[in-house]
Amino acid sequence: MSAVTQWTNGQIIAKISNCPRLASLSSINEALNELMHAEDSVTSQISEVIRRDPSLTSRLLKLVNSVFYGLNRKVNNIEEAVFYLGLRQIRELTLATPVIEELNKLNQKFSGVSWDSLWQHSIGTAILTREILSLTNTIYEDDTDYIVGLVHNVGKIVMAYVFPHEFEQLIDHHAESAIAFCKHERELLGGWDHAMIGAFYLQKHNLADEIVEAVRYHNTPSRAPNFAKTAAAVHISDTLLRSTGISDIEKTTPVPEERWTRLASWKILFGTDNTETKLSIASLKHTLSRMPQILQEMV
Repeated sequence: MSAVTQWTNGQIIAKISNCPRLASLSSINEALNELMHAEDSVTSQISEVIRRDPSLTSRLLKLVNSVFYGLNRKVNNIEEAVFYLGLRQIRELTLATPVIEELNKLNQKFSGVSWDSLWQHSIGTAILTREILSLTNTIYEDDTDYIVGLVHNVGKIVMAYVFPHEFEQLIDHHAESAIAFCKHERELLGGWDHAMIGAFYLQKHNLADEIVEAVRYHNTPSRAPNFAKTAAAVHISDTLLRSTGISDIEKTTPVPEERWTRLASWKILFGTDNTETKLSIASLKHTLSRMPQILQEMV
C-alpha cells in the first residue's frame, strides 16, 4: 500500500467545498413537482411534463413493466404508467433520476467501480427508510424520509471526486462492520469518514438539518443529538439491504437476520415490544423480497 497523505483539517474542508454542487432538480422536474402538488393536476398534464425528460420516461416505463407490478401486458403509454405507479412513486423517480445522473458524471475516472450498485443500494435505502419511519408512525409531508436514504452515502461520491487516491485504497478494503470501515476511512483522511464528508457537503449546499444530521450519524444513530429516529431508520435500512445482498461499493460483513432486532437502531425506533417487532420484520421482509426487481428497473 502506498504512503498515506497527511491531510490537514483545513485542506480537507477546502477540497470538499470545491466539489461540484449536488444536482438540483431540473426545471422539468420542478414543473412536475408543482403539478403533482396542485389540486387540479390531471394525469395528462403530468404525463406531458414527463415526456420532456427522456431519461425519466425510460425509467418510468421500465419500472411500471417490472414484475413487481404484476401487469399481464406491456405498458408503453405514459398516462397509463402514471396511473399505475401513483404520484408518490413518480415523485421518488423525479428525485432520484437527476441526482444519479449528475453525480455519476463526477466519477467517470473510476470505471471499474460499480456505481450502479451504489445507486441501487441508495434507492433501496430510501424506500426502506420511508417504510421504517411509517411503521413507527413518523410521517413526513415532504420527501425528507426518502431523500435522506437516497443521499446517505453521498460522502463516498464526494470522496472519489476530491480524494481519488484514498478512495482507490478503499475500494478493495473489507471490514467486519460499517463502524470498522469508517475507522479505516478516518485513518486515511485525517479523521474524516464518508458520513462526515457527506454531511459537510450537504450542509454546504443548504439541505435540511434533519437530512444533514441523519447522514452524519447514519452509522452511529445513538449519537445523533436531534434526529436519532431518522438516522436509525437509515441505519436499519442500510443494514437490511446488505444482509440480503444489496450492497454498495463498501465491503463489510452482513448482519444476519437474527441480529437485526438487537441493533441499537432497532431499539431507538421500536423499543422491545415483541408483537410490534414481529409485524415490522414481516413487513420489511416482504419489501426486501421485491427489492431486487424494483431496483433493477430504477437504475
